[in-house]
Amino acid sequence: MNAPFSPEALTALRAELASGARPLFIDGVFGPAAAGATIDVIDPATGDVFATAACGDAGDIDRAVQAARRAFDGGAWPATTPAMRARLMTRLADLIEAHGERIALTESLDNGMPFMMAKFGGVMGASEQLRYNAGWATKITGETVTPSAPGEWHAFSRREPVGVVGAIVPWNFPFVMAVAKIAPALAAGCTVVLKPAEQTPLSAVILAELIAEAGFPAGVVNIVNGYGQTAGAALVDHPLVDKITFTGSTSVGKAIVRAATGNLKRVTLELGGKSPVVIFADADLDKAIPAAAMGIFGNAGQICAAGSRLFVHDSVYDRVVEGIVARAGSLRVGNGQAPGTEMGPLVSQVQRDRVMGYIASGADEGATVACGGQRLEGPGYFVQPTVLTGTMAGMKVVDEEIFGPVLCVMRFGEDDIDTIAAAANEGSYGLSSSIWTRDMSNGLRLANRLKAGTVRINGGGGVDPALPLGGFKQSGWGRENGRAGVEAFTELKSVTVAL
Repeated sequence: MNAPFSPEALTALRAELASGARPLFIDGVFGPAAAGATIDVIDPATGDVFATAACGDAGDIDRAVQAARRAFDGGAWPATTPAMRARLMTRLADLIEAHGERIALTESLDNGMPFMMAKFGGVMGASEQLRYNAGWATKITGETVTPSAPGEWHAFSRREPVGVVGAIVPWNFPFVMAVAKIAPALAAGCTVVLKPAEQTPLSAVILAELIAEAGFPAGVVNIVNGYGQTAGAALVDHPLVDKITFTGSTSVGKAIVRAATGNLKRVTLELGGKSPVVIFADADLDKAIPAAAMGIFGNAGQICAAGSRLFVHDSVYDRVVEGIVARAGSLRVGNGQAPGTEMGPLVSQVQRDRVMGYIASGADEGATVACGGQRLEGPGYFVQPTVLTGTMAGMKVVDEEIFGPVLCVMRFGEDDIDTIAAAANEGSYGLSSSIWTRDMSNGLRLANRLKAGTVRINGGGGVDPALPLGGFKQSGWGRENGRAGVEAFTELKSVTVAL
């Protein structure tokens, strides 16, 4: 449930956001875009413009990259010890927690998500990302090696920061995604230029304020709001950027890969998903049903790893569908700041039109709308939680990522693991998956066959900074989080000395 917050805090925040355009943060200085352009920020719960943000372009990106380059090449950052980097990151985590209400309210206004999701999934998730990655700052090591060549040698490898990182984040979890990008980069010793999504530019400005307050040297983190086709493209194209880390759509990820060939900059991509959920006959349905429901309706389905394809055994199919339909009907859909809200609006009119187009497509191709399927009357970009039955591979609603609260349900008969795996693996994505069964042999056998970067058996929380995150197939390149996520911001060098 959406817990209460201080009404005075919301009033003060709205007044602050209405007072002027939120600035860019370049080389430790807050200021407007060079061209003076701004972005109107729309509250998705009302459809009204409630704030503006500076809108950077290629010139602002160049200023930010140059600042990051200076900070990395002989500036204050290379002279900062790993232990000091860890202390700065921990200090930033403390500041984020101290400003948690303001950040969460900003996120709820900007993105539409319920306040408590913004607070616990966003604010607390961000502070945990920083604390976890701060621990890695002092533990990035190479290894000594015994060479095969004749003679006596001292040989070792070392990991060095990759350099200037361009980080591009999506609008579905703006704050925590921004922090999740910069935390491992900072731990590895890199400098960063962050480009938030143009739909949700506000919480990144608070992040910039707290980075400055924490005492990071100028130029280490720079934040430039702007449109993807201008600021984002300029960041990807810039020859002084050594790595791009991007979370977003597969189509944009492919464009980034093509653009990165200019200087062969390193690329990490966390892209789309069409994640399968498999419920066996022996599953604990009291847990599986609500988990499957909120796995697609949480954040209005605007989650890369949303469980949008549900495979249910014949013997429990009716009970599962009835349970999810009942949960969909009981969900409190509304403004993210309203007490009790469980699901907010979609982020924009464009996104709502996209989702409604998919629902219409599913009905046209023979799916049955078991519940939902309609826009909510009134202001804002709300769509009812929707369950589609009678779906099958080949339908657009089954094959393509919708990024909305739309669940496609399919049934299976025998517990043939290979057949179930083949159905779950069908399609071009492979980001996440879930299995519900009391038979751990079946669960692990299926987990071994699923082509997905994450497999959860009988539950599991959200993103864990200690566990690698990424996708198979067209769900991305590389991994974030864990050791792999930190090492992705390093280059590996071999050194040999003849004795």
